[in-house]
Amino acid sequence: MGRMSVRRKIHKFVMDGSAGAVDFPVRHKEDVLAVEEPLEIRLGSLSFSVTMRTPGNDFDLVAGFLVSEGVIWDPDQLVSLRFCAGEDENGVQTFNVVEAQLRPDVAVPETGRNVYTSSSCGICGTDSIEAVRKSSRFSPAADTMSIPLGTLTSLPDRLRAAQSLFDATGGVHAAGLFRIQEDGDAELLCLREDVGRHNAVDKVVGWALRERLLPLAGTVLQVSGRASFELVQKASLAGIPALAAVSAPSSLAVELAEASGMTLVGFSRATSLNVYAGEHRITVPTPLAG
Repeated sequence: MGRMSVRRKIHKFVMDGSAGAVDFPVRHKEDVLAVEEPLEIRLGSLSFSVTMRTPGNDFDLVAGFLVSEGVIWDPDQLVSLRFCAGEDENGVQTFNVVEAQLRPDVAVPETGRNVYTSSSCGICGTDSIEAVRKSSRFSPAADTMSIPLGTLTSLPDRLRAAQSLFDATGGVHAAGLFRIQEDGDAELLCLREDVGRHNAVDKVVGWALRERLLPLAGTVLQVSGRASFELVQKASLAGIPALAAVSAPSSLAVELAEASGMTLVGFSRATSLNVYAGEHRITVPTPLAG
C-alpha cells in the first residue's frame, strides 16, 4: 500500500486467562499502522490549509476540500494540481505539499484555514459557525431519488468489504459513494480511506469533481463513522441527497440535513437503521398478503 501504511515492531502481551497471569511477551512481532502525515494545501503561492491525512489520492483530497470550502464547484475552475518541492531529513521527496492553480476569475478566500487541522477535525480554524454554513450551488432537496430500504441496509457491509486499508491496519475511516440504479440496487462508484473521516469524504468528492460528476444526484454517501455537521455540509455542497453513517449523528448535523433537504441516516446496520431527516426517499417493501 505504499505510503498509506507502515510496519512497526511491537511487544505483544497476552493474558492467559488466570488471575493476573501474563504469558511471556512475544517480541519482534510487527503491526501494520495507517500512515498519518501533514498535507499543506496552497492556492498558487498562498498557503491555504494544513491537514493531517493518510497519503494517497492527495489530488482528490485537495479538489474535494476546495469544494467543501465553497471555493470551487466546477472542474473547469481548477486549472491544475501539482506536488511542490519538499524533502525530509534524508533528502527524499515528501509529497506533502500540493499547489492548486485556480482559474483567474475564481475568488480566493480572504480568510482560510490559517491554523493546523487535525485528522479528527474537519472544521477547526474556521472563523465562526456561520462561515461553515455555506450555500450550496446544488440543491439536494430537488433530488427525487428513492432508496429501497433493503439496499440502504446493505451498504455498511458493502463498504466494509471494500476497505483494504482498514483490513491491514484497523485504523482508518472510509467513505463510499453509491449510485442508486433503476432496479433499486446500488453501484459503488468510489471508495476512499483515511485516518480522518472528513478527508475520506473530501477524497470522494474530489474524485467526483475531477470526473465531472458534480452534482452527485441519485447517490448515497455511506461513511464508517458518525454523521457530523461537517460531513453533512460536504455532502450538501457536492449535491449528494443522502448520507448514511454507521454511528450517531449530531444535533447540528440533523438540523443542516433538514435545512438542505437531505436524507440523513444513522446507526446503519444490516438489519436496522435510524432515519433523522428525509425519510420520504426511503421505500419499504409492501408486506405480502396472507
